[in-house]
Amino acid sequence: MEQRRGRLTVYLGAAPGVGKTCAMLDEARRRVERGTDVVVGLVETHGRAHTEARTEGLEVLPRRTVEHRGTTFTDLDVDAVLARRPAVVCIDELAHTNVPGSAREKRAEDVEVIRAAGIDVVTTVNIQHLESLNDQVERITGVRQRETVPDAVVRSADQIQLVDMAPEALRRRMAHGNVYRPENVDASLTSYFRVGNLTALRELALLWLADRVDDALGDYRRAHRIDHPWPTKERVVVAVTGGPESETLIRRGAKLAERAVGSELLAVHVIADDGLRDPGERQVARAQQLVATLGGTFHTVVGEDVARAVVDFATGADATMLVVGVSRHGRLRRLLTGSSGDRIASLAGAVDVHLVTHAQAGRATRARGAGSSLSTRRQLAGWAAAVVLPVVLTWLLQRFEDTDQLPLAEMLLLAGTVLVALVGGLLPALAAAVVSFFTLNWFFTPPTGVLTVAEPANFVALLVYVAVAGGVATVVDRASRRAAEATLARAEAATMGALSRSVLTGHDTAEAVVARLRETFGQDAVSLLARTASGWQVVAASGGPCAATPDEGDTRVRVDDDHVLVLTGDPLRASDQRVLEGFAVQTSLVLEYRRLRTREDRAAALESAEATSTALLRAVSHDLRTPLATMRTSVDGLVGGGELVGPDDRAELVRSLDDGIDRLERLIDHLLDLSRLEAGLLQPVLRDRSLDEVLPLAVAGHPPGAVSLEVDESVPMVRTDVGMLERVVANLVGNAVRASRSTGATPVRVLAHVLPGTVEVLVVDRGPGVPAAQRERMFAPFQRLDDSSVGGLGLGLAVARGLTEALGGTLEAEDTPGGGLTMVLAVPRAEPPTETASGTGSGTGSETGVGG
Repeated sequence: MEQRRGRLTVYLGAAPGVGKTCAMLDEARRRVERGTDVVVGLVETHGRAHTEARTEGLEVLPRRTVEHRGTTFTDLDVDAVLARRPAVVCIDELAHTNVPGSAREKRAEDVEVIRAAGIDVVTTVNIQHLESLNDQVERITGVRQRETVPDAVVRSADQIQLVDMAPEALRRRMAHGNVYRPENVDASLTSYFRVGNLTALRELALLWLADRVDDALGDYRRAHRIDHPWPTKERVVVAVTGGPESETLIRRGAKLAERAVGSELLAVHVIADDGLRDPGERQVARAQQLVATLGGTFHTVVGEDVARAVVDFATGADATMLVVGVSRHGRLRRLLTGSSGDRIASLAGAVDVHLVTHAQAGRATRARGAGSSLSTRRQLAGWAAAVVLPVVLTWLLQRFEDTDQLPLAEMLLLAGTVLVALVGGLLPALAAAVVSFFTLNWFFTPPTGVLTVAEPANFVALLVYVAVAGGVATVVDRASRRAAEATLARAEAATMGALSRSVLTGHDTAEAVVARLRETFGQDAVSLLARTASGWQVVAASGGPCAATPDEGDTRVRVDDDHVLVLTGDPLRASDQRVLEGFAVQTSLVLEYRRLRTREDRAAALESAEATSTALLRAVSHDLRTPLATMRTSVDGLVGGGELVGPDDRAELVRSLDDGIDRLERLIDHLLDLSRLEAGLLQPVLRDRSLDEVLPLAVAGHPPGAVSLEVDESVPMVRTDVGMLERVVANLVGNAVRASRSTGATPVRVLAHVLPGTVEVLVVDRGPGVPAAQRERMFAPFQRLDDSSVGGLGLGLAVARGLTEALGGTLEAEDTPGGGLTMVLAVPRAEPPTETASGTGSGTGSETGVGG
C-alpha cells in the first residue's frame, strides 16, 4: 500500500511580527487538546516572551548541532522527527537555508522529506520570501531577501492561512518591544517597517493569496465540469466593434469595473473568418491602446457568428458583465435581422448584459457581408451560375416544340437551383430561384411573354417552386456549415487526443509542444517564456521572429505563475481557446516532467557519486592495505632485525619495500588520473610520433622474457600524446604480464596491426581470459570482477580507456585464439589512408589480425 503523503499547512504573513509563529503554536495547542499527537520540530522565538509562553505544554524536539567554520549552529533534526513519527510537526520559517554541510540545502526540502513519510507539517513563511515576489519586495523596501522559497512549494500546501495585521498595529507592536529588541526598534521603524512598505507588502500578500484562491476555484470548476460563470470576482467584458463608439463602450466598462475592488476589465474584438482585412483596423488599434491605459487587457478572436463568439469568450473568461453598444443599424434592418446586442443578451445566460447608447446608435452603416463557410471563389462561381444557368436551361427548352413545357422546366430549373446551392451557398441559390421564377413566368406559364399567370394552379406551382428552391438552398447551406463545424470538431478532438497520448507517454518536450502549437493554429511563431529575476527568458520557440516578452505577441495564455505561451500570427477563434488551454495544461505537465527529470538526474548523479565513493573506499582498503602491509613488514625487518638479517634477507626486504612503494605510487597515479578524467582536466598534446618512441619505454621494467615486442619499423606514425599513450600501453602490458604469470604461459606479445585510419596496438596474453559478458564491466572504475581476476582490474583499465578516449582512440578486449585475452588499442594515424596502407603492416601484425 502506498504511503500517505503528509498534509502541509502554511501560515502566510506580510512581514515579520504579524503573529505567524504564535498562530502556528496556537493551532498546535488546539490539536493537542483534541488528542492529536503534535510535536514542535523547530520554533524561532527570537527572544519574544509571548512566543515562548505558547510553547509551554507542547513537546519540543531537541535540535541537532552543526559545526561550521569554528562556530556551532543548531537546526532542525529531521532524523529525530522521523524517529519520533508524530501525527503533526510544527516547523517554523519554511524559507530558511540550512547550515552548510547539512543533508539538504533548504528547510523546504526537509519538509518534503517529512511529508513523504506521512507526517503532517504546519509551517510559516513571509510574503517577501516567495521567489516570484523577490524583485518586487526589493523595489519596495530596498532590501534583497537572500532566503527564498519557490512559489510552487507554498502553492502545493493543502491549506494556507493568512495572518494579517494593519501596518499601524504592527508598528505599535514594534514600539512596545514585542517584535525586535529595544535597541533595534527605532532603526526598523524608520526603514523596513515604514507604513508605506508594510501597506505594499500587505497588498502583495492579499493579491498573491487571492490568485491562489482563484486558481483553486478554477481547478474545482474544471474537475466538476462547471461551465457557467461563478460571480466570485467582477470581470467586465466590453465588446469592441471597431466603430467610432468603441471608446465610449470601453470607458463605460472601465467605470463599471471600478465599482468593485479587484475587478478586471477585458475588451474583445471579433474578426470575421473570411480572411479579409478589418475595415476598422485603426479604430481597433486606438481602442487597444485605450484599454491598456485603463489597466485592462485586449483580446482578439475570430468567429463566424459575432454574438456567439463574444458570449463564448465571456463565458471562457468567467465574466460577470458584458458591455455591448446599441446597434448602429437602421430600424428596418433591426426589424428584419435583429441586432447583435439582442442576440448577445439571448445567449449570455447568467452573464449580465449592459446595453450602452452612443452617438452612432441608429445610424445605418454598410454591413459586412453575410458570413459563409465557403471560399470566395465558390461564392463567385455560385453568383455566376445563378444568372447563367437559368438562361442556358431556358434556351435549351425553347428549342423544343412541345407546347406544355412548364412541368419539365420547373424540374430542370429546380435542379439548377440545387446545383447553384451546392456550388455557391444560400444567397446565390436564392438569386437563382428568383431568376428561375421570372423565367418560368415569362417563357413557360400561359400566357407567355408577359408576367401574368392565367391558371391558379400554375400560380401555386410557381410559389411552391420558389419555396422549394429556397428551402433546398437553405438546407444545403446549413449542411455546408455543419460539415465545416464537424471538421473543426474532429480536428480539435484529434489534437486533444494527441495531447493526451503525449502526456501519457511522457516523451513530449517543450520544443515539441510549441512546434505542435504553431502547426495546429497556423501561427507565424510560438514561444514559451519563463519569468526570471531580470525579465523574461525564452524557454522554447518555434518559427520566427518569436516574441521575447508577452506584450510582443498577438495571443497569450498563462501556463503557471512563471510561464506563459505567446503566439504571433492570425488571431484565434473563440472556440480555439479550449484547445489552447489544453496546450497550456500540457505545457505545465511537460515543465513539471522536466523538473522531475532534472531532480531524477541529480539524484542519479548523487547516487553515482555515492557509489563511486563507496567503491573508492573499498578499492583503497583493498589495494592500499597490501602495499602498506608489505612496506611495514619490510621496514620492521630492516630496523628491528639487526644482525639476524643477512645480506640476502636484507636485499629481499629492500626489494619488497621497493615493490610496495611502486604499487602505492601506481595506485595514487590511477586515482589522480581518474579524478582528472572525470573532471575533464586532461588535455592531450597531439603530435605525429612513431611507435618506436613509445612502445619500448612502455614494456620496460618487466623480467627478461616476460614481454615480446614485435613491431616492424614500417609501421606508420600515429598522432598521439607520447606520455599518455605510454601510460595506457604500460598499464595493459602490466595487467597482461600478471595474468600470464598466474598460468605460467608464454610471454606477453605486443604487436602492431595497420588499418586504413588507425594503427592497432595488440597486447596478447595466454592467461585465464575474461568471459565475454564481463568485458565491459572490467573497464568501469573499481571493478575487480569479484576479485576473480589475477592481479586485479580495478582502476587501471578504467584509466586506460579514459586516456585512450582522450587521445581519440578506442580500447576493446577480445579473445586470444587458443585461450587468453587480447587488448586492442586503436590509435589514429598521422597521415590519411593510402591505397597501400593495408600492406605496410608487419608480418606479425597480419599473423595476429584477430588477436595473435
